[in-house]
Amino acid sequence: MSKVAQYLQEHLVGEVMTAADARSYFATDGSIFTVTPQIIVYPRTENDIRKAARFTWQLAERGRTIPLTARGSGTDQAGAAIGSGIMLVFPAHMNKIISLDSGKGLVTIQPGLNYGRLQQTLHTHGMFLPPYPASLDYSTIGGAIANNAAGEKSVKYGVTKDFVRELRVVLANGEVITTGKLSKRDINKKMGLASFEGEIYRALDALLNDHKDLIAKTQPTVSKNVAGYDVWSLRQKDGSMDLTQLIVGSQGTLGIVSEATLETESYNPRKTLLVSFFDDTAKAGHAIVALKKLLPSAVELVDSNLLNFIDTYNPNQLAELIKKPIPKLVLLVEFDDVSSRLQRKRSKKAYKILEKHAYETKVTSDEHEQEDYWKIRHSAATIFWQNVGNKKALPIIEDGIVPIERFAEFLDKVYELFRSYSLDIAVWGHAGDANLHMQPFFDLTQVGDRQKIFKLMEEYYHLVVSFGGSITAEHNDGRLRGPYLKMMYGEELYELFRKIKQIFDPFNSLNPGVKIDVTVQDLQPIMRQEYSMAHLYDHMPRT
Repeated sequence: MSKVAQYLQEHLVGEVMTAADARSYFATDGSIFTVTPQIIVYPRTENDIRKAARFTWQLAERGRTIPLTARGSGTDQAGAAIGSGIMLVFPAHMNKIISLDSGKGLVTIQPGLNYGRLQQTLHTHGMFLPPYPASLDYSTIGGAIANNAAGEKSVKYGVTKDFVRELRVVLANGEVITTGKLSKRDINKKMGLASFEGEIYRALDALLNDHKDLIAKTQPTVSKNVAGYDVWSLRQKDGSMDLTQLIVGSQGTLGIVSEATLETESYNPRKTLLVSFFDDTAKAGHAIVALKKLLPSAVELVDSNLLNFIDTYNPNQLAELIKKPIPKLVLLVEFDDVSSRLQRKRSKKAYKILEKHAYETKVTSDEHEQEDYWKIRHSAATIFWQNVGNKKALPIIEDGIVPIERFAEFLDKVYELFRSYSLDIAVWGHAGDANLHMQPFFDLTQVGDRQKIFKLMEEYYHLVVSFGGSITAEHNDGRLRGPYLKMMYGEELYELFRKIKQIFDPFNSLNPGVKIDVTVQDLQPIMRQEYSMAHLYDHMPRT
């Protein structure tokens, strides 16, 4: 065990490991990259996190920087949950619900808590956390906060940051702060502090004042966006500021979340589901725009390519649900209004819209029938665990989003791009936000495929940006999309992001190589030679 590991074990309550098998296990996440950490730490308390951060800060002051990476369950598909230094693994110990106030609809949790476990607990109190990702059964709340995760219910309810009221955050130097909405008067008090927190508030205040016009003119016009740092929500028109908006989605690059207080919504298990079959992309696009005005709780999509893939490799999976000829697109539209009258009213209006554009629509309020129909959308996970020869579906361009009015046009261009590379394509995702997922098949052992990956990424992200979209709606930048932030936002805003990183992390010890200052050249040497989601087979990954 190294001297650093020995020091940490002596001063922390949690365990410290340097065993080769443990380091190898944490060298990968859900991405195509591999980076082996030096030391694994299982923090038991916030104080453990604070001490680890303070230790790395002191080393950095002497010229030795050791990266500090926070990790939940390692499902991140963009490479944000891997790092070469100290890996803080939260699910082992910091996995508890600290308090639950069903009257106020608030819950306070530790970051290593399993999302699905929290959701089950909330359901027993008639509550739920709407922006859950498809991976909720095998991912953590801390990971969702780090990514500003979203999912099928976000079309109605919003994204993770909309539900985070307060955070406790360990800063790069080991200080602990509490974030929340502050008035101008409270901000002035913070700026008067002699601590690192005071430095951060003073620097951010100056930065926001100096770049007010730049921030205003660069805000993306899509419904979800987690590319870069959320400078647009940091300060409100009344002069108030909330660091929560900046920390959520920052992927552990600005601070490490040790505790979070979340707001919830009332949960209604009685829903209405409409399933529509389309033979034309443009018709589906018109329907989606009209449907969104009715505030559905989900508008999900699968395309014919995905359905054909399933029909080829697992023909019985959807045999009773999808009849041939296979439709061009299938939409699943859900309403969950607590008022049964309002739910019926909106469902009827939705049916009229779908009847106009789709060639067939089915409606059901039966829970068991709905479970069957949702298999159509959840079947996209087949892509994950089905090999095509030596090729595997890779998460490299799987989270683009465009303005909803351009959904159909964008989808057609995506098909065109894939044809130019002679690649099979399958598309699914959150149609109500025009947030599409797709994972092309490549063989990482082949040099040609490895080179083609970066060419495809470059063209795809150019395409998304040309449509006024964002390169990532809910899965975040990580290492994967960091090189393309400058393309999306331009040099000026990218420099603003860099300054924010420097304000919070002057020694670049918090998850370096994620989001900021990462190039394609940095990524090529850390690509895996093979890709596998085998560590999640007991959960059967969803998307």
